[in-house]
Amino acid sequence: MPIAMAVDRDLRISQRRRRRTYNDADLRDQRENEYEGTAHVGVSAVDATALRPRVWVHGHVTSLPDSLVHLVAPPDERSSTSRVPLPEGTIPVGIGLLVAGLASFAFLRVGKNALGGDEAFSPVLSLWFATFALAPGFFLPLEQELGRAISARRALGQGARPVVRKVVQLGGALAAIVVVIILLASPWITKSYFGGDWVMLISLVIAFASYAPVHLARGIASGSGRFRAYAVVMGADGAVRVLLCIVLAIIGMNTVGPYGMAVALAPLAGFFYVYAREQLHTEDGPPASWREVTPNLGWLLLGSVFAAGLVNAGPVAATLMADENQKDLVTQFGYGVLLSRIPLFLFQAVQAALLPRLARLAARNEFDEFRSGFRKLLVIVAAVGSAGIVGGYLFGPWVIDKMYQVELSSRTLAMLALGSALYMFALALAQAVIALNGHALVGVGWGLGMAAFVVVTWLSSDNLFRRIEYGLVASSVAALIAFVISLRYKLRTGSVPTNESLMEAIIDMPFES
Repeated sequence: MPIAMAVDRDLRISQRRRRRTYNDADLRDQRENEYEGTAHVGVSAVDATALRPRVWVHGHVTSLPDSLVHLVAPPDERSSTSRVPLPEGTIPVGIGLLVAGLASFAFLRVGKNALGGDEAFSPVLSLWFATFALAPGFFLPLEQELGRAISARRALGQGARPVVRKVVQLGGALAAIVVVIILLASPWITKSYFGGDWVMLISLVIAFASYAPVHLARGIASGSGRFRAYAVVMGADGAVRVLLCIVLAIIGMNTVGPYGMAVALAPLAGFFYVYAREQLHTEDGPPASWREVTPNLGWLLLGSVFAAGLVNAGPVAATLMADENQKDLVTQFGYGVLLSRIPLFLFQAVQAALLPRLARLAARNEFDEFRSGFRKLLVIVAAVGSAGIVGGYLFGPWVIDKMYQVELSSRTLAMLALGSALYMFALALAQAVIALNGHALVGVGWGLGMAAFVVVTWLSSDNLFRRIEYGLVASSVAALIAFVISLRYKLRTGSVPTNESLMEAIIDMPFES
């Protein structure tokens, strides 16, 4: 794999530079002294915080939060019953991902049958893609920054409530700005995108606003180490959406409005559940400044908006560019896009298991093991992506016919799977660049990907769906190349991860999940 070999070479160069910069013997001695200090009985709470394991960052020692202490714990403090224990939260988050993924496919199947066909279901599917092009793009950065800030305060033994207040204010302002823009553009959006259906526009506004508290709740849960609450918020969204859809179908509802509201309101169920159980509770603490909660927000926001837009760009572009008599074809194309994302859901499960372990190895400066683990991640991504492409070509038409009773060609499904595989590769490298504090480079990379999609979709073909397929592949290739260059640059300049950047990288998933 040329990409893996290039990154592997740069990892070796980075490792040699760090060895020249630091005295390894002195580092080991200091770490051993710190670990020995934590073993004494009777230390105070203040002493325990002071003696918490550290990470070396640019010549300075940085404390780790409780949820990340295990990343640098010495071997004798780890479980003797398991060589590589599952990272904290892997199982509940994995279950939440599984529920959310299965619920997505179930909702589309039930909704289509309830409304009587692809053309009737088209406005709901358009709402679906528009919602997930907007909500993760604008609110995932808030989730990342909130989780990072809470984690940092936990390391210092400080309450996080002032941080939460700041980010809630920021989230409310951001939601209000986007809602105002949607309302100002509502005549054009309603006519061009929803076919004149104002109920769908109202559903879009409500859906977008609903995801603001959801992402903030996920940020609180991840920063506080409450991974079961995180999984509940994630999984309840899809599960409740399907249940509402089934109820509407049972009572014979055959208009799109109620199904649009099911998409809009379902995210709030998980939020209210964990809120009622006080799983979002935070302690009061020192006042928070804006600098504390927004050090990377601008670049994260830029990258997230472009990344979430790209993963949903195909169906959105098809809806805007299609003729009036192509509505059913656009809906069928949307089914194909969702089917091609199955490898992305698998990637999330792999990511949940491997990225925390890579973080642990990087935090200990175990670069041989880190290099091996990162190469394994790239190999798994390549294998999953290749399986998706081959499976899409050989079995995709049969699967999509059984799931949604539609016909799509092997070539179309293989092209969509290729776009998803390249996007998955780009996302893995983008997370590595974020972990090395390359937030600006990630924002620029996803921006280049979006520019490539627009240009290629515009110029490549006269066939509606073929030009979009080319655009999706070209956008992922452009972003992938940008992230390969960015990662090699960060490694060659000796950049090292911090606990905050690692957390932001781990939860950087800018699509519905």
